[in-house]
Amino acid sequence: MTWREQQLPPEHPPVSSGGVGVLLVNLGTPDAPDTASVKRYLGEFLSDKRVVEIPGIVWQPILRGIILNTRPKKSAAAYRKVWTQEGSPLAVITRQQAEAMQARLGESVRVDWAMRYGTPSIPERLQAMMDAGCERIVLAPMYPQYSGATTATVVDKVGDTLRDMRWQPAMRTMPPYHDDPVHIEALAKDISRQLDALDFEPEVLMLSFHGMPERTLHLGDPYHCQCRKTSRLLEDAMARSNLRFVTTFQSRFGPAKWLEPATDDTLQKEAAAGTKRLAVAMPGFSADCLETLEEIAMEGRETFMEGGGEKFAALSCLNTSDAGVDMLEALLRRELSGWC
Repeated sequence: MTWREQQLPPEHPPVSSGGVGVLLVNLGTPDAPDTASVKRYLGEFLSDKRVVEIPGIVWQPILRGIILNTRPKKSAAAYRKVWTQEGSPLAVITRQQAEAMQARLGESVRVDWAMRYGTPSIPERLQAMMDAGCERIVLAPMYPQYSGATTATVVDKVGDTLRDMRWQPAMRTMPPYHDDPVHIEALAKDISRQLDALDFEPEVLMLSFHGMPERTLHLGDPYHCQCRKTSRLLEDAMARSNLRFVTTFQSRFGPAKWLEPATDDTLQKEAAAGTKRLAVAMPGFSADCLETLEEIAMEGRETFMEGGGEKFAALSCLNTSDAGVDMLEALLRRELSGWC
């Protein structure tokens, strides 16, 4: 490890070393909202053994023979609804978060970003950081709550990448921050700001987290418990006695039993029970993506309104809000301590 500036003899080839880097990593996205791109993306995503915990000899024929021949077209249509001129919302926002951190942390740290599935890839960006002289790198999985299917698979991919590198950087991994006071404060501040800007006063604030198969809970994954803790702390921090908080889980896939209550079912039940004004926040997502912009803001709205609801709002994730950027800077400076 190089801590001091290199003093190389005149004939020595140039060496880049001694640098410190931060790599933000989010889940992933197809390169374009078309069937072929989505098929490539889903093929990589759904082949991860941490994402689908079914033996490959059973799962791969189903994936290759059925799912990848049917789901990509439907998913591509959903992506087209949220795609921007700059590209996928998740990729655009993650890049913007990296740019904001570069501005905050200054020239002493190189900040980059990657996707676990799709591009830019973790191996590509790690190698680019090493080539730029980063010998110490903070890996920052952008998942507030830990799951084997999210945080762990990012660390797995980094390990696979390091295995093939002759000259490896030293690595630190930013831990999950589901109950970190700076995270709860940021959520409370930003969600309150958005609620106060609405043209109606919600009766219910639904906190919707990405779902996981229920068996992951029984196998020891802490995700469900961490989501529940985030909800509890957030409700306490917001201290809005006139607002009823409800925690749900979205994005069910396949026939297995998933964490409950389900977001779509709960939206129907709330409307049927007479709830007229409802807002949804998604504190398990660090950046808006297909699951927040299409599944909740579009499909969720339709479900609630068709059931008899009158007012609906899907709140933005922390993204690059002032509260979100302040929070991320605080978390990263903590992990960079002693390196810069």
